Amino acid sequence: MFTGIIECTTKVHKLNREKKNLYITFNNPFLYKIKIPQSICHNGICFTIIDINKKTYSVIASEETLLCTNLNFLKIKDEVNLERGLMMHERFDGHIVQGHVDTTAKIKKIENKNGSWLFFFKLKKKFNNLVIEKGSIAINGVSLTIITCKKNVFSVSIIPYTYKKTNLHFMKVGDIVNVEFDILGKYIAKYLKKNEGEPIL
Repeated sequence: MFTGIIECTTKVHKLNREKKNLYITFNNPFLYKIKIPQSICHNGICFTIIDINKKTYSVIASEETLLCTNLNFLKIKDEVNLERGLMMHERFDGHIVQGHVDTTAKIKKIENKNGSWLFFFKLKKKFNNLVIEKGSIAINGVSLTIITCKKNVFSVSIIPYTYKKTNLHFMKVGDIVNVEFDILGKYIAKYLKKNEGEPIL
């Protein structure tokens, strides 16, 4: 489990497709702090480490992961957001992030607000009921608060710290990002759909 508070970023070192899987090797910014088979969140995707050395470590993305994330757009030297798993004795910042990407969204507009940035994202219409104003959402693994949501477009505000600390400062209009909706919202939406017309206990 993760919180959406990014520790650092790293670069893609190598990409290797084998059958329907994608093997990804990243530069290792953690030195001796990670090990096999530890899980790390990469741009919102929970990956298990399968190989490691002082300079790099590797993970594998299955066909299912490739279908629901932006990994097919990944290139060597791309910057990726990283967060290691939550330690239970720490304060819980951000919100519950599982590292299970639900879908992708396209950046529709970026507004410089003279000290912060407004990012607007376009979603598939079927996900509208999972996005609410002031609700939480993870974009490329970053825990953010939704500012507005109209039809299938929602916006988030990015403060300077988050902008500089994550790969959001590399993002441009038209880029595809990974999206994970709030797990509590997903459970409520499923309950209401299944029990439509019945009172909530």
